[in-house]
Order: sequence, then C-alpha cells, then structure tokens
Amino acid sequence: MAKAPKKTAPDDTALVKALADILDDAGLAELEYETADLSVRLSRVSSAAPVAPLAAMAAPAAAPAPAAASPAPAADSLDAASHPGALTSPMVGTVYVAPEPDAPSFISVGDAVKKGQTILIVEAMKVMNPITAPADGTVTQILVKNAQPVEFGEVLVVIE
Repeated sequence: MAKAPKKTAPDDTALVKALADILDDAGLAELEYETADLSVRLSRVSSAAPVAPLAAMAAPAAAPAPAAASPAPAADSLDAASHPGALTSPMVGTVYVAPEPDAPSFISVGDAVKKGQTILIVEAMKVMNPITAPADGTVTQILVKNAQPVEFGEVLVVIE
C-alpha cells in the first residue's frame, strides 16, 4: 500500500511542474486543473497584491490633471502602435508602474530591460498580473500612468 503513492507521486510532481510551465509561458496569474482523481490549483501571489489597490484609491485625485494633457501622447501612441517593439496590454484592467505605492517604478525611459523582467502590473478582477518584457532592449516610451485603466491591446510601453 505504501508503494502506490510513491508511484503516483513522481507523476503528480511532473504534472505540477508541467502546469507551472504553462502558467509561466502564458503569463497567467492563476491556473486550475481538475480530474476525477486529482485537483490542482496554481496561483502567483505577490506582496504587491494587497498594497496596489491602495494606489488605485489614491490615484483618482491626481489622474484628472494628466488626462487633460493626454492629447499629445495620443498622437505618439498612434506611432507607437505600429512600432515593432510596442508592448500591448493582454487584458482590460488597471495598470500599476510600481510594486507598491511608495516604491520606485519598475522602469523608466532609457532603462535597459531583460527578457522576462517585470515592467508593469495589470490588475484584472483583483488579480495582479505581471507584464514582462518580451525581449531584451531599452525602454523608449512609457505610454501609461500609474493606476490608469487600460484596454486589451492598448500600447503600454515601447522597447527597442
């Protein structure tokens, strides 16, 4: 009876590792897998999750002023959308440029980034989803502000 769990344990471990790879490759924050015999739920938990919504509450007071100045960046965003290094939002949500309200931003214009480096967070349905750099490069434009709502496909950053 003790041998049966040992035989399935490596199989279960391999399954969990495979699901974790899917979670990483797809950039998901949560993944759930269930069969008649097994139920697995993988979730990314970051320390920013409980703190980031506070930034959203503090931001509306500051957000209207930059919104009035946004027609100029809108013209730039048309050029940015056609740029090969344009990084678009994979979902509708609220973008955060730092892991916590008082923390420095993940990136600034001119910063060198590595593939897989977290550069923004998009909150969707109370889940913090890290947005990572698709390739090595230099940040040339940041087209979003902290706690700004974003749409699916909206250009967030340009990396060359």
